[in-house]
Amino acid sequence: MKLYTKPGACSTAIHIDLCWTGQPFDVQVVDAAFMKSAEFLALNPAGSVPVLVDGDFVLAQNAAIAGYVADAFPAAGLAGDGSARQRAEATRWLSFVNSDVHPAFTPLFAPGKFVEDPAQHDAVKAAARKRVRGVMESANRQLQGREWLAGFRSFADPYLYITVRWAGLLGIDLSGLDALAAFKARMDADAGVLRALKAEGLA
Repeated sequence: MKLYTKPGACSTAIHIDLCWTGQPFDVQVVDAAFMKSAEFLALNPAGSVPVLVDGDFVLAQNAAIAGYVADAFPAAGLAGDGSARQRAEATRWLSFVNSDVHPAFTPLFAPGKFVEDPAQHDAVKAAARKRVRGVMESANRQLQGREWLAGFRSFADPYLYITVRWAGLLGIDLSGLDALAAFKARMDADAGVLRALKAEGLA
């Protein structure tokens, strides 16, 4: 398998998933310019990461790739113990990050997508900060008494971790979210996480 990833993007979560499998893979770290190249657009016309290439199979979209990696390497337990119930629970929390947490950041990264008037961008960002805080509070509640979102380590955890990093870089107030802070500390110290961050120049 070969992963195309941009440093610190949601694709870094897939990079961590692959590290957690313990299996060999290739990775190409790309930048915004390469993502507009003909070479990359031939793989993913949307021009976005992550992209996973496995032989003649090319797959985009974070949640789809996470599921594919989990199914390709079931011994890694990225979707649980193989039972339908644990896979559903892991997918539930992957969906939460993909559908609720990640989109909450979009107005902060690109307020112009929501309001054309630059004078209104600060108001858009302020509303987004409140929304991010709210979804992080939900994650914190789920992590109370647990080390991992689904109750076991899964493909949901790297994705949440990357969004928590975004919150820190953007200066979003996560004070008082002690379970979330403990989760981030565990991830910060994880060997697979450190391997992925180092490969992307983020360590």
